Amino acid sequence: MVLASGPVLFFDGVCNLCNSSVNFVIDRDPEARISFAALQSDLAKSLLAEHGMTIGPSDSYASMVLLENGEVYTHSTALLRASKYLTFPWRLGTVFLIVPRVIRDAVYSFVAKRRYRWFGKTDVCRVPTPELKARFLG
Repeated sequence: MVLASGPVLFFDGVCNLCNSSVNFVIDRDPEARISFAALQSDLAKSLLAEHGMTIGPSDSYASMVLLENGEVYTHSTALLRASKYLTFPWRLGTVFLIVPRVIRDAVYSFVAKRRYRWFGKTDVCRVPTPELKARFLG
């Protein structure tokens, strides 16, 4: 099992929106601080279970989950915390952590529950290119 020393962003590997989000992060994280793993992977299930979390197919947050410094973040908090690793101006996304979580998560859940209908999904999890393989765990 390959482990990362920095933050790991788990994503829904069959979700087109999630895959596009991973590409967005890759393009704006030139120092390659964030690693990635599909939520459907055995690695994700194992690492998240170690932190008391299981992901099921009906979980509204199961599009992106961030493991950072031994803590698991879900919903909008996961995405906003991950933004601090991105280039300017994207790292300013952390400012939105001041918005009450109930509001942020309502917006996040609204999109997450509709992501397949709006953006579609693939039949298989994302396979990284050879150049990016080191950033994908599992």
